[in-house]
Amino acid sequence: MSGSTSSPLKIGVLLSGSGTNLQAIIDRIEDGTLDASIELVVSSRPDAYGLKRAERHGLQTLTLSKEIYADPIMADEVIAAELKKHDVEYVIMAGYMRMVHAPILMLYPNKVVNLHPALLPSFKGAHAIQDAYDYGVKVTGVTVHFADDKYDCGPIIAQKALVVQEGWTVDELEKHIHAIEHTLYPNTIQLIAEGRVNVRDDGTVSISE
Repeated sequence: MSGSTSSPLKIGVLLSGSGTNLQAIIDRIEDGTLDASIELVVSSRPDAYGLKRAERHGLQTLTLSKEIYADPIMADEVIAAELKKHDVEYVIMAGYMRMVHAPILMLYPNKVVNLHPALLPSFKGAHAIQDAYDYGVKVTGVTVHFADDKYDCGPIIAQKALVVQEGWTVDELEKHIHAIEHTLYPNTIQLIAEGRVNVRDDGTVSISE
């Protein structure tokens, strides 16, 4: 962590599942290598294990029912209002299996961050690891990018490649992808916390020294 005396970056984390990336972020905050504080954890599923991880660490949580998500714009209005109420500065999508829409994107322009288990623009969508495996790629990886109103698009902040070893099963590939995620994502959030991530006018990202 840099020697900055500024207050930690206030983040809200959106998830839908087991919350392993949430845990990686929590661990880095607690060991002092990520200058951030988690103000709110939002889950799109009430049974997501990520909620238990959040509660174990005393974090505020919000769960929306399927009925509310039936109107995705209304759901995002609720989420946006809660994020704002908790003074969230950046929104971190960590295995959130829904798109975010205008109510969140307009409140947080170039401040909604997503993690994707492939090297975008290749293998967009919810089955990126399986799709890359089925295609037989020799190199895949992980992308951290700003979310926009299109699925798995938006300015790329960071990528890390992974060489696919001969004979790996798809489960082995997934395990290695997740290991990269758990390092790359907190490292990228730290760059944001240090004010080093900037979106240029042409929509690309620069990382300052």
